[in-house]
Amino acid sequence: MSEAREADAVPNAPTTVRQTPNRPDAGGAEEGPPEEGRPGEERPGETRREVSRPEVNRSEVSRSPGDRSEGSRSKEGRSEVHPSEGDRAQDRWARAAAWAELLRLPALFTVPGDALAGAAAVAARPDHRTLLAIGSSVCLYEAGMVLNDWADRAEDAVERPHRPLPSGRVSPAAAFTAACALTAAGLTLAGRAGRPALAVAAPLAATVWSYDLVLKHKPVGPLAMAAARGLDLLLGASATAGRTRPALPAAGLLATHTFAITTLSRQETRGGTPAPALAALATTAGLTWWLRRPPTAGPRVGGPRAGSPPGPLSPVRAAHLLRTLPGREGQRSALHPSVPLSEPLSAPLTAALAAAYAGTTARPYAHAALNPSAPLTQRAVGAGIRAMIPLQAALMARSGATAGAVLTAALAPVARRLARRVSVT
Repeated sequence: MSEAREADAVPNAPTTVRQTPNRPDAGGAEEGPPEEGRPGEERPGETRREVSRPEVNRSEVSRSPGDRSEGSRSKEGRSEVHPSEGDRAQDRWARAAAWAELLRLPALFTVPGDALAGAAAVAARPDHRTLLAIGSSVCLYEAGMVLNDWADRAEDAVERPHRPLPSGRVSPAAAFTAACALTAAGLTLAGRAGRPALAVAAPLAATVWSYDLVLKHKPVGPLAMAAARGLDLLLGASATAGRTRPALPAAGLLATHTFAITTLSRQETRGGTPAPALAALATTAGLTWWLRRPPTAGPRVGGPRAGSPPGPLSPVRAAHLLRTLPGREGQRSALHPSVPLSEPLSAPLTAALAAAYAGTTARPYAHAALNPSAPLTQRAVGAGIRAMIPLQAALMARSGATAGAVLTAALAPVARRLARRVSVT
């Protein structure tokens, strides 16, 4: 009986129909024809249908339909075991987004202007060595970004648990390996640019590692970061022209701005006092005033050495310059070094870029000074980092490199748009 019930429970089981004649019962007496319409009784001459079902495996019966469906799915496509192509693409995108956040990609647009400003400061035209210097700067800059998060991973686990390392999206071992590889790549590119460039890139790399691992939380931390930014500008000068002395004023200007930002960034996670924001605001005002000043006599592209008097030239000296300086553009600019060839465009462009530099930082700095909370301080630090682009462009325009200034300034809107998706702090 139990087996019959189990068989009835099996859906869609095949049946076998056997027909037998209708016989009277054992007593021999025949009953009359049953009344029509009475259920369960058979009429004379009809055959009785006996239904028999095949035996089934009890183990198959005991399994639920859900178990059988799971087994069939595992045999067919195993789609629930292995991720689909869409899942794998989503995982790759998530890993790329984590590395973009770790590298702080929007801040990367502030790096090329260092080398270009250095080349403009020594009155040299950018060439392939300048491109190598830019590549070296990018690698060393990103090495510092990754190493910074690796060194602060315990602190970020408390204050910034959403960062790639404390959240587990990037492993500490992978981050440290990337920092080492980027540093090696940066030094290699600097070596390809020449010994003067490598002589600047080596102390730059040492400064970056010292800041991230030792000096960041010490009083000299902002000075170390400012020195690293100044060395980055000198890297472009040394790679392009083989000398750095004429680029020292521009490097000092960029280092001063970096010092103000780094000092302000020390309270971007917990908030603090209005003093760092006020100091950064005063620094911006001072640097803007300096940029608006007329440039003193200095080197031009194809012009004389730095320190030459801007006064009128004697016919003998003019003839000597015309003989020794190739190219019409260099000859024209050398006749009076205080008036560069691009003066009609250089002065208004420098003024416009100086105003853009001040406008990028003034309002966020003022907000952080009025309310030195962590969110407003982070916003001010991000604005200060992006303001390096118009500052670099203004330095180039002031040196007469108007084309490089325009190209560098074009990076600012790209960095601002990308900063809406990836944080620069």
